[in-house]
Amino acid sequence: MKTTEGNNGATMTITANDVKNLIKKKDDIEEQIKAYYDVLDDQGVGEEGSLVDAEGFPRSDVNLYQIRTARHNISCLQNDHKAIMVDIEDALHKLHAREKSKHEQDECQQAEAMEQVGPRPSPFARVDGVTQGSPACRAGIRVGDEVIEFGSVNTGNFQNLANIASVVQHSEGTPLRVSVIRDDKPTQMSLTPQKWSGRGLLGCNIVPIPSGDS
Repeated sequence: MKTTEGNNGATMTITANDVKNLIKKKDDIEEQIKAYYDVLDDQGVGEEGSLVDAEGFPRSDVNLYQIRTARHNISCLQNDHKAIMVDIEDALHKLHAREKSKHEQDECQQAEAMEQVGPRPSPFARVDGVTQGSPACRAGIRVGDEVIEFGSVNTGNFQNLANIASVVQHSEGTPLRVSVIRDDKPTQMSLTPQKWSGRGLLGCNIVPIPSGDS
């Protein structure tokens, strides 16, 4: 998120909608540049073609004013294009940083909320494999995560991996809340079982934790 100072000194916030407007301006500039290049192509001179004849006199077979105007406008618009690309890159960077910060704050709040609820439940399963590009990978599941909640399955009702398989099978396309212990801290994620290029609906391998090992 980028902030700028308005005319009255107030801070103005650049939003995702502002970025869309910047991109639209970029597209408009590119259309204008293309139109002026078309003018040069119609005249048969391009951006660098000579405007004088073999004897050094202005050419009479082309529209010199139109060509000079097109070349001048192309130069100005190319500078505008460079400037707006810098603005877009900066705005996107700020927006991504803001989203990352918000995500980290949400994770901290979730962890604090889980800690305030009461004693932490013991994990009943562990993730020992995650395939790149899979639904589990996109959800943020990592190898070593110790599962304490998987949809409706939790420490209190878990019997075996068939419980998780059943939840996954009946939840294709539906986000499931997954709570794990990672680096000795509780973490919550949203995992949506769905078909992808690999096997199954998750793309991760989960193994049970024998009683007493947790």
